[in-house]
Amino acid sequence: MPPAKKRTRSYDPAKIRAAVLGQFGNVRAAAAGLTAEQLALPTRLGDWSVRDLVAHVGMSLAAVSRLAGLPEPAKQDGTLLDWPAAIVADAPEIAAHARELAESHPDPAAHLAAVEERFTADLAAHPGTRLLATSAGALPLADYLVTRTVELVVHTDDLNAAVPGLDIPYDRQALAACTRLLADALAAKAPGGSTEVRVPPYAVVQCVEGLRHTRGTPPNVVETDPLTWIRLATGRLAWAEALQDAKVSASGERADLSALLPLMA
Repeated sequence: MPPAKKRTRSYDPAKIRAAVLGQFGNVRAAAAGLTAEQLALPTRLGDWSVRDLVAHVGMSLAAVSRLAGLPEPAKQDGTLLDWPAAIVADAPEIAAHARELAESHPDPAAHLAAVEERFTADLAAHPGTRLLATSAGALPLADYLVTRTVELVVHTDDLNAAVPGLDIPYDRQALAACTRLLADALAAKAPGGSTEVRVPPYAVVQCVEGLRHTRGTPPNVVETDPLTWIRLATGRLAWAEALQDAKVSASGERADLSALLPLMA
């Protein structure tokens, strides 16, 4: 008898919209207080400065407005779990555009405020079912907004790492959605039931081919916290380093995820 097909995770559209606006608002408030010296600081993203990174955060919402301004696709031909892999191919173009925005908008806080105003208007004008022509295929607006939680949470972490003492808070719903989407992307990349990946309190997925666990303690278990998981999934942290620093625990012959990570980089 074939294994039961896993159901695609669903997200509450109202909560996701609130989470996106909440996390963007946290970054916008922090950007308003950054000094010229802080904006010039380097980041862990190659040669990006903090100013470039803040401009890129604006792109996370501006992308929605740009896609909403294009003709609507005739039908959906992508899925939410296609997005993490698809976005990697866009990285060079995204980086160049972020630098252009940083140069053309000397006041980062004002730029983010304008982006948020347009984004909010677009949310009011379009239902969650409105299809957008994304790099992962045609996706409903409601699904694409889930990907915005990944962009915002990941880059909030980048900003906190770059600016000592910045400590931008994480919206709980945004952190949860980001964690879950990246965990589900791992399960889609390595389907199976031999390994259980736990990221409490937000996600538990089974993945990797092999004997399927049915009851009791799984033979292969990986467990970590949300931010460590997000750093592993996006290439901010190497698997070996996370193990060495006890940021992740892994037990069992099939608990080594190094060959599967990062999911996005």
